[in-house]
Amino acid sequence: MRSQDPARAAPRQIRCQDCPLRSLAAFRPFEKSELDFISRFKRGELVADRGATILAEGASKAPLFTVLKGWGFRYKLLEDGRRQILNYVLPGDLIGLQGTLMGEMQHSVEALSPMLLCVFDRDKLTELYRDHPGLAYDITWIAAREERMLDENLLSVGRRSAIERAAYLIAFIASRARKVGMDGPTKVEIPITQQHVADTLGLSLVHTNKTIRKLIQLKLVQWRDGGCRVLDLDRLTELAGWQGLDEGARPLL
Repeated sequence: MRSQDPARAAPRQIRCQDCPLRSLAAFRPFEKSELDFISRFKRGELVADRGATILAEGASKAPLFTVLKGWGFRYKLLEDGRRQILNYVLPGDLIGLQGTLMGEMQHSVEALSPMLLCVFDRDKLTELYRDHPGLAYDITWIAAREERMLDENLLSVGRRSAIERAAYLIAFIASRARKVGMDGPTKVEIPITQQHVADTLGLSLVHTNKTIRKLIQLKLVQWRDGGCRVLDLDRLTELAGWQGLDEGARPLL
């Protein structure tokens, strides 16, 4: 069930200079002038419960968010309620750019787990492009990265077999999670249901269940009430015929 209070102000905010994500090797370092601007660009933080709608398709003047903690996903709905999950959002991801630049959101974003999000003033985006070319390049890179991920997802849905699709999806999410320090002491835990997998891969729930059982039998994953535990990321990646993440240090707004 979706939260009736989808987002609320965080009781205590983290300064951009103290952001825990900035110490991770996954993200490029900032110049002092860039960090000073981002501190002014940020207008607050929001807390969202699991199941909350962060951004809604059709919304105008949507704010910009960077995910600080938690998991979410982007999706579109058909008129009859059928859902296509487009991608998953993790810490460090920027969401809402589409609505800011195109005037209206063309997809929705929902929280898979409790989330903490930095909120940015969309009206300062022009200043960013005018005065901070490095940050402007970063936003262009982020948009190109999203396009690249969607290309790979389309390849998966169009040409990979069902078990290859499932292996790719889980390996892809787990690899991204590991890059931003979301893996546990030994395993990556992804808070998704088999319905999420079905809605991402374009498979029926019955077909998805049979496919997931094959991955379980191969001892590549475990499926529990809390979601998917990845047991062997290397073998999942190999089964998918995927080369893995190779993006290096990436921007963080």
